[in-house]
Amino acid sequence: MKFYIVDDDQSILYVLQNIIEQNFNDEVVGMTSSSTGALQELMVKDVDIVLVDLLMPELSGVDLVRKVKDVKPNIRFVMISKVQNSEMRAEAYKAGIEFFINKPINLIEVQAVLKNVKQSLQMASQLSSISKMVNNFTPRSQPKSVKAHHQATATLSYLGMTSEKGTSDILKIASLMEAQNENYRNLDLEQLMDLSEHERRIIEQRIRRAIKVGLANIANRLIDNPYDEQLSDISNLLFGYESVHSEMLYQQGKRPSGGRISIQKFLDGLVSKE
Repeated sequence: MKFYIVDDDQSILYVLQNIIEQNFNDEVVGMTSSSTGALQELMVKDVDIVLVDLLMPELSGVDLVRKVKDVKPNIRFVMISKVQNSEMRAEAYKAGIEFFINKPINLIEVQAVLKNVKQSLQMASQLSSISKMVNNFTPRSQPKSVKAHHQATATLSYLGMTSEKGTSDILKIASLMEAQNENYRNLDLEQLMDLSEHERRIIEQRIRRAIKVGLANIANRLIDNPYDEQLSDISNLLFGYESVHSEMLYQQGKRPSGGRISIQKFLDGLVSKE
């Protein structure tokens, strides 16, 4: 990963550079104490992640994020600050930052934050590659149902569900919904999959457990990234706002139980998303 650091404290620049470059796969391609200088360089440099101080002279960290995001929306930003003002932090998230790193700099916090940002960036890259691969298939070489299957798989991967046993059931049922042009409620699974009522209930239990994992994962990511529009859109489509909000409170220890699972909402949303 290629990093760029912006902070008016020279010592902070070198501390962060040393932390980042402890991983030989990461490189600091630039750092500066001038936010206007950073703006000019970021417009032409190849950069993946930018660490920027909130309170910069000349151009504030938030304004820098906005200006760069307008031109290079894929760059990820991490804000550095000792400011605890909730309104200022909310403004930074709205501008497009991923996380905050608090001052004074803490090694463990920096490593944890950068690990999360890198994972998010890698996942987005993988999903983009999958999407391009699917979209490049011609109708003659790949039918619509196969494209839908790849896109559904990418979505489940994005939710961190692919290792769950119920994932294969979800993909099978999503394919049937696509083929039958039906929503989940109107799908006769027992007939289409030659199942007994007991077998159908076992499958639904596996699916519920898998969806619960996806709900927990997206709730945790929204706790760290409350203004991520893509996360919010996907969570509302597949789980519903109330369920995600309840799960977020549960993950934070503010509620005794998590969000409710609706197989129908999840599968209908998954298929409509394609």
